[in-house]
Amino acid sequence: MTYWFIFSDRQLLLASDGGKQSIPLADAMPLPVAEGTIVHDVGTIDGHDCKAYCTTCDDLGGLERCDLRASYFKLDKRMYDKAGAARELVHWDLTSRYCPACGTQTRRTQRIGKVCPACGHELFPSISPAIIVLIERGDAVLMVHARNFRGTFRGLIAGYVEPGESLEDCLRREVMEETGLTIKNVKYFGSQPWPYPSVIMVGFTAEYESGELRLQEEELDAGRFFTIDTLPELPQKLSLARRLIDWWIGKQGKTAKQE
Repeated sequence: MTYWFIFSDRQLLLASDGGKQSIPLADAMPLPVAEGTIVHDVGTIDGHDCKAYCTTCDDLGGLERCDLRASYFKLDKRMYDKAGAARELVHWDLTSRYCPACGTQTRRTQRIGKVCPACGHELFPSISPAIIVLIERGDAVLMVHARNFRGTFRGLIAGYVEPGESLEDCLRREVMEETGLTIKNVKYFGSQPWPYPSVIMVGFTAEYESGELRLQEEELDAGRFFTIDTLPELPQKLSLARRLIDWWIGKQGKTAKQE
């Protein structure tokens, strides 16, 4: 029996049994694969092989579409993490069919590798690094609302690493650009794959050093320092931002009440 991580219109397909949704588990492929795409091996769970592919079928055979983010609340963490890896491989396959150097159709040479038969250009999944940072000032924490957030919650300063930057350089640049603040005592916190579609988030904590809060209006539409008693709506549990905020709340000797 194999777990099938199938994507249709960029959404994960889930089986439903008595109201509970799960990754389809079957001997045979539940739906045909889209023409020209690869069936990817994505490891095992509990002795079952895990495979991923995309389909263009209109008839989903009883399977239901689910946004990958929303699947976090429907699947256990192992399945959600595997679904994220599957989505990244499917995305890579769909966006690497032709050589970016000469336009020739590429050929798969290994599990996560392709080559151009004309010019020899090699292609591997491209992961974009991004930083996210929790900034403390005394007994308060900086939380912001970015214009691209899907909701009214407040999050943390984040941004993509640019060519030639270290993670630390990126962190300080993003904080200065988005808030006008300088920071100190930067410490690594942890990282998280962010498969929407191909990002790895690298988390840090830092302390306010100087400057007046001045939001970059193109990126942010709200932000200020909050104390434990004035916290706004928090990000969902699936994000590294929430892990950082929960860590800070724990430092204050309290527990986050929001889910």
